[in-house]
Amino acid sequence: MEILALENLSFRYPAEEKDTLSHISLSIEEGDFCVLCGTSGCGKTTLMKLIKRELAPHGTLSGEIRFCGKAQGELSARESAADIGYVLQNPEAQIVTDKVWHELSFGLENLGCGTEYIRLRIGEMANYFGIAHMFREGTSHLSGGQKQLLSLAAVMAMSPKLLLLDEPTSQLDPIAAADFIGTLKKLNRELGTTIIIAEHRLEELLPIADKVAVLENGALAAFGTPQKVCRELGGTPIFAGFPTAARIWQKLGGTGEAPLTVREGRKFLEQRVKIASLSEKTNAKNEKNTLTEQKSTPALTLAEVFFRYEKSAPDILRGASLSLREGEFFCLLGANGAGKTTVLRAAAGLAKPYKGKIKAHGKKTVLLPQNVQNVFIKSTVREDIEDMLAIYGAKKDEIGEKAFSLAEKLGVTHLLGKHPYDLSGGEAQKCALAKVLAASPDILLLDEPTKAIDPAAKRELAHIVRELCRGGVAVLAVTHDVEFAAENADRCALFFDGEILAPAAPQIFFSANNFYTTAASRISRGILENAVTESDVLRLLEVAK
Repeated sequence: MEILALENLSFRYPAEEKDTLSHISLSIEEGDFCVLCGTSGCGKTTLMKLIKRELAPHGTLSGEIRFCGKAQGELSARESAADIGYVLQNPEAQIVTDKVWHELSFGLENLGCGTEYIRLRIGEMANYFGIAHMFREGTSHLSGGQKQLLSLAAVMAMSPKLLLLDEPTSQLDPIAAADFIGTLKKLNRELGTTIIIAEHRLEELLPIADKVAVLENGALAAFGTPQKVCRELGGTPIFAGFPTAARIWQKLGGTGEAPLTVREGRKFLEQRVKIASLSEKTNAKNEKNTLTEQKSTPALTLAEVFFRYEKSAPDILRGASLSLREGEFFCLLGANGAGKTTVLRAAAGLAKPYKGKIKAHGKKTVLLPQNVQNVFIKSTVREDIEDMLAIYGAKKDEIGEKAFSLAEKLGVTHLLGKHPYDLSGGEAQKCALAKVLAASPDILLLDEPTKAIDPAAKRELAHIVRELCRGGVAVLAVTHDVEFAAENADRCALFFDGEILAPAAPQIFFSANNFYTTAASRISRGILENAVTESDVLRLLEVAK
């Protein structure tokens, strides 16, 4: 039975010259698990909000949206509110109460449900989602992963028929993200909840999806089963965000059905290469990385740093030490709530340690926070960049040209006239980076820089970071994106129990991990030595011929 139908749907925001969505038609069956993907700014969030009537943006809409056989306008307020659930990308923007149990009951109370029914529902939800232990805790004390799980549980308490999720794992570490996606799979398989999820993180999602919808420039580029979409889009720029196993299969000229899981990828790879030791060549590469590191000059040093937010609170940093070198790109990974952002705040001078030393060696340090909207204070992107240039001493007659040059470097010239709050997540990320680069930093601190951006934008970001590093800028990034770190960092480390553990070149670091590692490492482990990226696998296969 069809639960959702979009027929020739188009939408244009006020004052825009072209449609954000153009002639989209698709059908979702009851019980489907559908993944919505595409480049940043392609219209994913706009489409999701149009389906959820209460969140629909203002603009010109044509075409038809039908839910359970009814035109959207014919749905009662209760049907629209309860039967279509929506989980936002940022749980901070969704949680509205002070206690976990208040949050679980909030939607039911607004629907006018009785007290006994509410108590039963929230008790069941707390147990089902494994959050009973924090039932009476304050929502402000929860980690990012716990907040996202709470948001999902609060929506599911209303028993929606259709669940919409807008990039819900973008702020989660790899383990928390895998757990969250596992929960979605459970909801879909055990409760029959129809799910549409907009995501860039396709590695774990495509293997469990029934359908995939790919948007490109506001139009539907492909729609169907994951295998069908892989066949249609293999080799296109959009395919760069698909599972590693499928990308390796496509680049090696694989036939038949594309592998989507690590297990399927390993089976395909084993058929292509005999298990052989290539460690000598790989280790030579790692040795070269180590020699390069030893020649560099320190830009930022953390020596046995201890920090806590309150005197009676536990330490967040417990002897954290790090030496960041000029021209180095260093990625720090770890769990949500572990204290990685605190490391950046301490390095930026925003969190004063009570013990230990932090030395920037006379360098100018700039921090780009995780919530990039906090960077913007003006009415347009252009004004924000120009304001930063003026603060850091640019000549008045050169400000306009320099602002355009920065925007051009980051590919955001077409966004200069927009209000920062009208940007998509990926667009805001790039525009915020343009603004902080206007300060000409010697040390650049990035908090989750790849959050909410597509593979093409990640490649652009990596190119920008490498150019900065070649110019001597030292870059320290906190990230959950293991693929981005493995492909681009000079060194990676794990933040755990207040310390920065085992800094090493990506090939060494990710080869030693089972969970904080890449899909390429899982696929190739035991078949190819120290292959942690797709390019490593392809290169070593070439060597093995």
